[in-house]
Amino acid sequence: MATKLINGIRYNLTAEEEAERNADITAWNNGEFDRRMNSLREKRNQLLSQSDWAVLPDSPLSDSDKTAWETYRTDLRDLTDGLTTVDQVKAVVFPTKPS
Repeated sequence: MATKLINGIRYNLTAEEEAERNADITAWNNGEFDRRMNSLREKRNQLLSQSDWAVLPDSPLSDSDKTAWETYRTDLRDLTDGLTTVDQVKAVVFPTKPS
């Protein structure tokens, strides 16, 4: 049986409190995929933002270097395509940034 601590005294949860606690835990666990996807997108978006300079018309890069950066950015944008499970999100490997 689950308990709660109030003013240093441990009390057993009522059946209603325990049901509410279990519902909260289930809701948290069910949201793991969304939380992980949001985190993945945040990192991806940060990397895209950091590489904007490379594909601007006035970028100092050669055409072949620009192509490498464009490919990198496409790979970043496609990173979340087809992900449907927590394990798939955990297994994502970010593409290597061109040098």
